[in-house]
Amino acid sequence: MIFGKKKFLAAVGDFEGAVRAQDAEAAEQAFAKLGRAAAKAGDRELREAGPRLAALLPSVPHGPRGTVAVLAGACVERGADAAACAPGILASAREAFTAADEFCTRWADTGGGDLPDPDDEPTEEIIGRTGIEPAAGWFSLPQWEMACVAMLNDPAVRRLSEGTAELLERVERVAEASGHEFKCLAYALRVLDDEPLVVLHRATGTGYALRMSGIGDNFQLHTLLADVLIGGKHVPGRAPSAREAAVCRDAPGQVETEGAFNLVGPDGTWIFNEGTPTDIPVVDGTRLLVLDPPPYRRCWPAGRFFPAMRGDLVLDRVLDAAETASWFAGLEPAKG
Repeated sequence: MIFGKKKFLAAVGDFEGAVRAQDAEAAEQAFAKLGRAAAKAGDRELREAGPRLAALLPSVPHGPRGTVAVLAGACVERGADAAACAPGILASAREAFTAADEFCTRWADTGGGDLPDPDDEPTEEIIGRTGIEPAAGWFSLPQWEMACVAMLNDPAVRRLSEGTAELLERVERVAEASGHEFKCLAYALRVLDDEPLVVLHRATGTGYALRMSGIGDNFQLHTLLADVLIGGKHVPGRAPSAREAAVCRDAPGQVETEGAFNLVGPDGTWIFNEGTPTDIPVVDGTRLLVLDPPPYRRCWPAGRFFPAMRGDLVLDRVLDAAETASWFAGLEPAKG
């Protein structure tokens, strides 16, 4: 095992040297060794290798670049510094999605038809229609999605707002052009941290100031709202069990839960569990959510959309009567 660990860092060094020397043959050989040695590497070696591999990405040819990013992401999952790895990975991901956007344009301009599955391999015919770099971008998108999500699981990376909004814009543009969702990456880029949330419980006329972090979708938010507000004895209803709440914060696994509310915007439109907390409208600088009775019984597996991302929802304070009334004054009735 010690030999395997040393072999991995030696392979990283060989790959770095070959890439920087622009020695294609040596880089290809070192790349093959890198993949084989990674499986036997220990945590210490992976922690060291992650930032080195991420920093190398701009110099890596388009073909293997996504695979190197996935390897750097695996290093982060084993303890490498995500904040150190993220800038190189997110920047290269932006380039890949830009190339993929060009791929979609050229595909449409050369006859259209169903786009190839990005999980497949490019053929000579495809490259002939779109060009090498656009095709490389398109067919590497699943790898970039995987690598970026590994970075974005870390709140320190999500606080590095530089470039993430631009990446989300490019992801959404490619998704619109192609019909492929890239849902995991889009949702990860929308995760909010330390985000204020005002919640109004219509039936009791009460209001609450909360703060949410690391919540991947509204299923998770829904369960945590029930835990904080019903479990905290603030509003009536069925409180989630301790286990149901824990898996929505940081415990592993999933467990069946039942919906306690209907999530509604201040204009009365439903906010669906399948969406994300960014769907909640901002009113006077704060996201405003209304809780109505559930229109029917809904059950789902409580847990986290991103199993490696810690989520939380905390109650800052119960709003006083005057403040609550001012928030309620602008509400519209719920719409079916």
